[in-house]
Order: sequence, then C-alpha cells, then structure tokens
Amino acid sequence: MAKGKGPKGKKITLKIAKKSIRISAEGGRRLDLSKMGITTFPKCILKLNDVDELDLSRNMIKKIPSSIEQFQKLRWLDLHSNQLEDLPEAIGTLQNLYYLNISNNKLTTKKLPKALNLLKNLRILNLGLNCLDSIPTSLGALKDLRELGLFDNTLTTIPNSVKNLPNLKKLNANRNPFLDSMKEEEPADSIKRIKTLYLVQEKDLCYSCLQTCQDERHNMNKLTNVTPSPSEKLSFPLLLTPNSSAKDNQEEWRLRDKDL
Repeated sequence: MAKGKGPKGKKITLKIAKKSIRISAEGGRRLDLSKMGITTFPKCILKLNDVDELDLSRNMIKKIPSSIEQFQKLRWLDLHSNQLEDLPEAIGTLQNLYYLNISNNKLTTKKLPKALNLLKNLRILNLGLNCLDSIPTSLGALKDLRELGLFDNTLTTIPNSVKNLPNLKKLNANRNPFLDSMKEEEPADSIKRIKTLYLVQEKDLCYSCLQTCQDERHNMNKLTNVTPSPSEKLSFPLLLTPNSSAKDNQEEWRLRDKDL
C-alpha cells in the first residue's frame, strides 16, 4: 500500500504500521517506524494521524509531503538521520508540536521552512548536523523554546533574537566556524586586565601548585623586608634646598616626563 520498504524488502503496510504503535512514557500513542530502511514517506500512515508521536528517524527519506499537516494531534516528531533536503511549509500547522528533531540531514538555510516560527509551543528543536550557514532571525518568535541544537553546521554567527530567547536553557552550537570577535573586545591599551579573581584554600591546591604559590610568596616577602644599609642609602644633596640647581632644571625634567 505504501512505497516505503522495511527490513528484508518488505513494504510498510497499514498492518505493519499499526503493529508499530507503542505507548510512550507520557501515555501517548507513538508510531515508531525508525530504522526500517524507508526511502519514501509511507502514505498509509496518514490513516493513523491521530497519534501523539511519530518517529521516522534513521531511515533514508528524502522528502516529507505537505500531507504531514494531517497529524494535528502530533506533539513529538523525530526525523533525524534521514536524507532530507527540505521540509514543507505545512509543518508550521502542527501547533501542538513541542519536540522536533531534524538533525543529521541535508538541510540548508534556504530550504528551512519559514513556517517554523509558527510552532509557538515548540520547546526542543534540533537542527544539528545539517548544512546551515545561518539561522533565520524569525526563530526568535519561538518564545517557549528551552533547548536548541545547532552543532556541526557552517554557522559564523547566531542572531541575538535566537540567543536571547527568554526561556532558552540549553544551546549546543559546538563545531561551527564562528567568527573570532575576541580581538574587537580587547582594550585599546596592552594591559591585560583581570576580570575574575579566584580564591582557594591551600588544602585545595595540588602539590605543584602549592609549591609554586609558596615560592612566589617567599620571593615577595624577601623584597618587602629588604632595607638599605647606611652605606647604600641614596643621597640627593641638590634637592636639600629650594635654591639648588634641581629647582632650575625641574621644568626640563617635567618636559622629559611628558615625552616618555
């Protein structure tokens, strides 16, 4: 009945699909067709569009049809590890969706549906392992988003509208060629400024670190305790009286100081 093939070349029929329905941990009905070698979206599952969860991950599906909009009760959709190059705009009609995993596909920024920003109840969105070179600023409309996966793409930046989502708790953007903005943030002078000072007790230091700290403290104490001997005391006879030659030359020294 459907064109998709399962293990050992079997077609995904309505009977097979019905046997693949499970009860999820949340008590919903989950249609699990993952890892079945499916190459095309099985049309027969449209007759099971009252399920709460749909798992088509780890297959070889290249296209999701617009008929996905018939799954209006869907709260959980897993399409990761397929061959998807685009998604239909109809995915934006799944208003109950709170979990969407489309990682490890062949999606580009241009092929991301604009309607993704209509999924107002979405809490987890995984776009990792695709071919995205930018993230649409419109995703900033997903105010309920808690977790966002952007890892292993070709991103150079993430728009502030996405980074500053009010409920975002977890953002995984590892292994992207982000632009190095550290140089722009350095102060104009060459002084390295300490922003954070960490204080620890001696018992929390390893032996080598403790030894280093003790040596540094010892050297500082030696410098502090050094007092010049009578023979080493410096004498400045020309500065003892206001009429000394130092007074005549003070303007010259002041100019020198400015030039240093």
